[in-house]
Amino acid sequence: MATDDSKPMKSARRHERPGPVRLLLINPRFPESFWSFRWGIDKVLTDRRAVNPPLGLATLAALCPPDWEVSIVDENVEALPVGGHADIVGVCGMGVQHARQVELLSFYRRQGAFVVAGGSFASLCPERYEGLADTVIAGEAEYIWPAFCRDYMRGATQSSYREVGVVDLADSPTPRFELLKLERYVSASLQFSRGCPYRCEFCDIIVMFGRRPRTKTPEQIGVELDGLRALGIRRVFFVDDNLIGHKPRAKVLLAFLINYQRRHGYAFQFGTEASINVAEDRELLALLRDASFTWLFIGIESPDAASLEEAGKAQNLRADMLTAVRTIYSHGIDLLAGFIVGFDNDTRDSFEHQYRFITASGIQVAMVGLLSALPRTPLYERLQREGRLLPETREGDNTRVGTNFIPRQMSYDAMVTGYTELWRRLTCDASISERILAKTRYLRRPIYVSGESLSERLALLARFVLHGLLAGGPRRWFYFSRSFLGSPPTTWALVVNDWVCALSMQHFAMRHLCASAANERSMAQATLDFIRQQCDTGLRQRTLEASLHLGKQGTQLIITIRGAVDKSFFIRATRRIEKLLECSATTLSLRIESLAAGERRHVMRSLRRLSRYGDRVTVRMSTSVSALLPVDWSAFQRDLDEV
Repeated sequence: MATDDSKPMKSARRHERPGPVRLLLINPRFPESFWSFRWGIDKVLTDRRAVNPPLGLATLAALCPPDWEVSIVDENVEALPVGGHADIVGVCGMGVQHARQVELLSFYRRQGAFVVAGGSFASLCPERYEGLADTVIAGEAEYIWPAFCRDYMRGATQSSYREVGVVDLADSPTPRFELLKLERYVSASLQFSRGCPYRCEFCDIIVMFGRRPRTKTPEQIGVELDGLRALGIRRVFFVDDNLIGHKPRAKVLLAFLINYQRRHGYAFQFGTEASINVAEDRELLALLRDASFTWLFIGIESPDAASLEEAGKAQNLRADMLTAVRTIYSHGIDLLAGFIVGFDNDTRDSFEHQYRFITASGIQVAMVGLLSALPRTPLYERLQREGRLLPETREGDNTRVGTNFIPRQMSYDAMVTGYTELWRRLTCDASISERILAKTRYLRRPIYVSGESLSERLALLARFVLHGLLAGGPRRWFYFSRSFLGSPPTTWALVVNDWVCALSMQHFAMRHLCASAANERSMAQATLDFIRQQCDTGLRQRTLEASLHLGKQGTQLIITIRGAVDKSFFIRATRRIEKLLECSATTLSLRIESLAAGERRHVMRSLRRLSRYGDRVTVRMSTSVSALLPVDWSAFQRDLDEV
């Protein structure tokens, strides 16, 4: 156990309320990104709300004293409790969640709770939380969280706890999966290892977890799988940053998983992250296949050897990467991959090189991002020395148009233009079809199976046909038919899955990456003008206000209701707002100060329609007003300042 003893002891509230300590752990809402797969979840997987649950919080819960009352709330799938229901509120967060994390810490601190900040961003940048949290947890939690719990019980917590030693993962407990609403996620999560042996300049993994991989025992994983199986889970994502970072131990795990799957009728389908050198080891590929790893995510980054060498990505230089991709396909394993543009070696030609490689590789879920310098990484430190970092840039999300440094061999504007054009090309229907055909030429017998019952599969297919295929018109029908009929029947389920993923990427790119700010402002202004035309009475009587805010983060439509408004607002104007949200990245701020008699039903209908885009709708209302509206508030952003 190790803590930062240089910090002075802080006078904390001793737990004096009768009964056990009540701990609320919160995963803040993510802004929409490539990884949200928003379209696929909203239109096809309608019973799901997010891709993966917060495994770290479930592990933290298992580290608490057994008599504590622990609850976990993931703001991405459920509504936040806004009353004083906890003694301690812990809020985790990655860099991209930092802004919302700050809001949550401030809100619950005002309510009188003892607030704790943790997660990956607090581990990298604990100084960002000074004055925001009563305690900051920096680093792996297995030893320092129990120390915090003991200190809290005796009223002597420290302002920060930092892990400075090495955590033995044999000491990591079985996560409390029963505290997660796993039925609302596409898959559950497990972790076998931490750490990665490689030296990628841009990566923060080795900063947090080191270069010497540490692992749990296979028996620990077996216990965790037993727990998930008892909860009816079939899909599991091993969140390891590189499952094969220690190949001998990975092979032992895979042999264990094969035996486990055989004993339990192949209860699970797995996915994980690995390095491209997995293709060099046929034994390893066979073990992954036999254990039912249906997909791997691999950081390919760039087809340019000079860019890879610059980034320290030596493991990608050992063999031809296109051959490696096809070797993995030949074992029935699908590939997702990450790509980066913006290395110092990159020029405007790099976008064309990326497009050609991604197309030839057949990788459908190709996460292409602009290089971003994360705090504490070697890349960040180098760019800081060179004076190339840009101030006031959003950190943590490289699937947006922009980055936080000045490129070397092209202008910033040229890089942004090339990036958006690359996304436009990759997400068109013709490119989707071409990549599927390039994949199924080598991936002819995928391990992939849907995992649903026949009736569930038919319902999923019907929703895809309705919202994805028919909605795309004759051109999409042609390209879908081309990819479907041109692929072996053994791959048809995978082909449909690829189209769902691809259309999710297409919708995200259309709204966030490829749309011009001028067009977005024009659409928003047209929507505002329409509202003013339709709702003249409410506007004149000031029971309705409507305006636009044009800021650095984009366009926001602001609507305030404070009494009776024109009925046409709930019918025509809501539909127009819904169309704006569907076709742009515009956000909506909806404030309801009071409701007129008889309008409750109309408001609820409008909110249900807007909930489809709820991650970009901030709702502001008092608790008394929200109590009158039995709506699923977890679908929306909640403005806590209004509570």
